Amino acid sequence: MLLALLRLTRPANLVTAIADVLAGMAIAGYFVLFKAPPAPVGWLCLATVGLYGGGVVFNDVFDAELDAIERPERPIPSGIVSRQAAATLGTVLFAIGIAASFAVNVTAGALAVAITVASLVYDRFGKHHAFFGPINMGLCRGLNLLLGVSILPDQVLPWAWVGLIPIAYIGAITMISRGEVHGGKAGTMRLAGLLYAIVIACIAAIAQRRQQLGTALPFLFIFGYYIFPPLWRATREPIGRNIGLAVKAGVISLIAMNAAWVAAFASFPLAFLVFCLLPLSRLLAKLFAVT
Repeated sequence: MLLALLRLTRPANLVTAIADVLAGMAIAGYFVLFKAPPAPVGWLCLATVGLYGGGVVFNDVFDAELDAIERPERPIPSGIVSRQAAATLGTVLFAIGIAASFAVNVTAGALAVAITVASLVYDRFGKHHAFFGPINMGLCRGLNLLLGVSILPDQVLPWAWVGLIPIAYIGAITMISRGEVHGGKAGTMRLAGLLYAIVIACIAAIAQRRQQLGTALPFLFIFGYYIFPPLWRATREPIGRNIGLAVKAGVISLIAMNAAWVAAFASFPLAFLVFCLLPLSRLLAKLFAVT
């Protein structure tokens, strides 16, 4: 039962959410402060685990009937976890995420509430809309990046625009993920590839502006290495299995993207520490489903 509840939270994905907030903290400039207290870092890492976990749990709660047909092996349709128990778990996780955010500051708390609302809207309504669904899902990740920025509340507004970059990236992943079960279209994969390239170019341009391009480039190269080959295979043969592997690679590779953010705004050693979350996420992805 406990293992099944853990499966609902997508553990590999939770690690990527932690990388998001660490990247946001770097963007805010928190890691270059003299004697920056570590407690807010811990609170926001806990917060993002709760918020992301709550979002993916409610995804399965709302999809229980569809999963009974398309993915009967999942915890809820298989009968291992009741829908009510899953909803309770999701609610507790959201509550933890919001409480931990307010423990840092009011701005972080408000962003946590916004992430909760955006997640529930996507789980219940957004995922069924071809255009607004990917934007809605991307918004959740964009707000999660800003949750990290909120460690210094006065930096949220100046850097709010960077949230558009994960919106574009996650929107692309969400767009192609619609073909995981029944297959997709090569044109959708090509559009996703274009968005991937734009995201990499934007981060590279920001790093160049901050005179940190050389520091960020290794992580951007690794990022591209992980996301483009599986997407290319899905483009050539857009069947469910290939698309699923492309989606999985896209989600886990968020850690490499976040390491690039840290490299652009902080230092190579800190970026490397964030990048070290990637092997953990990849290991968890072998044990638990990512999508």
